[in-house]
Amino acid sequence: MKDLVFQSAKKLARLIRTRKLSAVEVMKAHIAQVERVNPKMNAIVTFLPEAALKEARKVDAKLAKDPSKVGPLAGLPIAYKDMVVTKGIRTTFGSPIYKDNVPEADHVLVERLKAAGAITLGKTNTPEFAAGSQTFNKVFGATPNPYDLTKTCGGSSGGAAAAVACGMLPFADGSDLGASLRNPGNFCNVVGFRPTPGRTPYYPTGDAWATLSVIGPIARSVEDTAFLFSAMSGPDLRSPISITEPGSIFAKPLKRNFRKVRVAWSKTLGGLPVDKRVTAVLESRRKVFESLGCIVEEAEPDLSGADEAFHVLRAVGFVQKYGPLLKTNRAQLKDTVVWNIEEGMKLDGPRIARAMALRSDVYRRMREFMDRYEFLLLPVNQVVPFPVTQAYIDEINGVKLGNYIDWMKTCYYITVTSHPAISVPAGFTDDTPALPVGLQIVGRFRDDFGVLQLGHAFEERTEVALRRPAVAL
Repeated sequence: MKDLVFQSAKKLARLIRTRKLSAVEVMKAHIAQVERVNPKMNAIVTFLPEAALKEARKVDAKLAKDPSKVGPLAGLPIAYKDMVVTKGIRTTFGSPIYKDNVPEADHVLVERLKAAGAITLGKTNTPEFAAGSQTFNKVFGATPNPYDLTKTCGGSSGGAAAAVACGMLPFADGSDLGASLRNPGNFCNVVGFRPTPGRTPYYPTGDAWATLSVIGPIARSVEDTAFLFSAMSGPDLRSPISITEPGSIFAKPLKRNFRKVRVAWSKTLGGLPVDKRVTAVLESRRKVFESLGCIVEEAEPDLSGADEAFHVLRAVGFVQKYGPLLKTNRAQLKDTVVWNIEEGMKLDGPRIARAMALRSDVYRRMREFMDRYEFLLLPVNQVVPFPVTQAYIDEINGVKLGNYIDWMKTCYYITVTSHPAISVPAGFTDDTPALPVGLQIVGRFRDDFGVLQLGHAFEERTEVALRRPAVAL
């Protein structure tokens, strides 16, 4: 059973389709892993084993009749982030206000993955309204780090990343506004991929034109990340920013020759404070890209203005989504959510217009920088996993930080550019126990496939992603 839950998602799908394994066998193995490991991890907060087994039996029956009638993910379990609405299944958004909320319709993501054959096993933990890269809330509590239960798993897709790292799920969905796919991927030694806005549709949503937050995949390998992404992505008329290319383009082999490909290597993205442990791990990996034939040069884009643009536009989003709750349920909102909403309430037209102009200029400078460099390599986060009892980091290398998300600038500056980015396992610190460190790979605008290809090549050379947490074994 333990060997089965750590098989690649792509291999499991193939074994189910060829009937060398049944969907029921695969589901039972994952259910057993959840029952054994989740009491320590609190990663899956709504658990639906009986319903999942019922659906697995249906998949096996369909395969017995006609294998061509089932989707590419047929029989594979998934648990959706508790920010994604699921018809008939509790969706709390990590908030006590919605602790009994049961939606009447599925998110488009759920529709898609169901159509592809994935089976819902439950929901994964997230901070309240996905605010912050530390997964805890008043409804379910905190999710720890699989490699050190005293540390955080990151967030906001922390439950998803922890569950995948522990073999409770073969892959998972997540969302990323400031770092919420990349940060937990980094902290949990799994892959977290933030695609170009428009690759994965958002519906329902209060702002169909929003591009700061995106939906993307988490998996234990880049290949499995691409496999899930091929089912997640593609156009939908309900999402007006949809990119028209089909998701099937991400199902192609990831092998590529990177000889003479020019990449930029950035240690601090313009002088940001970075924990020395992060720097030490990543510097040891620079030679991997040289061994792939890449031309590696120390360089970084000018992202001045990204900080202001991000904070202003993020605050606007909080007002739009949660502003009414400040009047009706203020006492039930965590302090940082209240702060974000109130920051948005202070904004006026000229300030918002300035932020939009700043973001446009950041995109232009990043695009021009990427004319010379096909990829940018940099830290995912500026710190290593910190205590799970600590809400957020307020200091790095003696530098005081201004607010609860300032330690995530190496991620959210990239968010502002709209360029695709992936977090790939890169190594472990010398701490006891050792803590995961990921590398962030950023590609040219809309070159999501290229990012996956370089991530795959790096992963094959390092094999760091093969390391498993003791709590799951």
